[in-house]
Amino acid sequence: MYLIAGLGNPTKQYEHTRHNIGFDTITYLADHYHISMNTKKFQGICGSGYIEGQKVLLLMPQTYMNLSGQSVSEAAAFYKLDPAAEVIVIYDDIALEPGNIRVRKKGSAGGHNGIKNIIAHLGTQEFQRIRIGVGEKPKEYDLADYVLGRFSAEDRKLVEEAFANAADAVRLMVQGKTDEAMNLYNRKERR
Repeated sequence: MYLIAGLGNPTKQYEHTRHNIGFDTITYLADHYHISMNTKKFQGICGSGYIEGQKVLLLMPQTYMNLSGQSVSEAAAFYKLDPAAEVIVIYDDIALEPGNIRVRKKGSAGGHNGIKNIIAHLGTQEFQRIRIGVGEKPKEYDLADYVLGRFSAEDRKLVEEAFANAADAVRLMVQGKTDEAMNLYNRKERR
């Protein structure tokens, strides 16, 4: 079984912001694979179903971004999952242009507070992740204001393509083909 967690902040106020790209990707996956996201459990909203014959739990932590680890670790512990092999986390990355994604098997938090909290709660940096580009913060912007802002219409189109690419990467990853997903998506650059 795989736990696929998309990071974001709860409440309407944060819908479709740069920081909620993980939630948007989980919504895309749920729609694409007909998984109903109607269960409140593990301090999150979740739904279970199948992707390519693999049982998955899709999770949107409702703890707010900086405490994402509480929800992710609770679900991982409940199902006795091995983070390195059975946990995939999807989140925003300001170091990537909008529309680009990066697949990794492990890594540091890279300054992302949600990932920092997941590492602290799981006790390891070894879990798979998909980073989705939201673009670099303009110099005059405060980082929090930037990631809690919304995309331009042009960038939103690129980001929606990224949801499909991230979903395809998930499809490969749950089949044990993470290297293939990395080869396919880690070299694409836009703009």
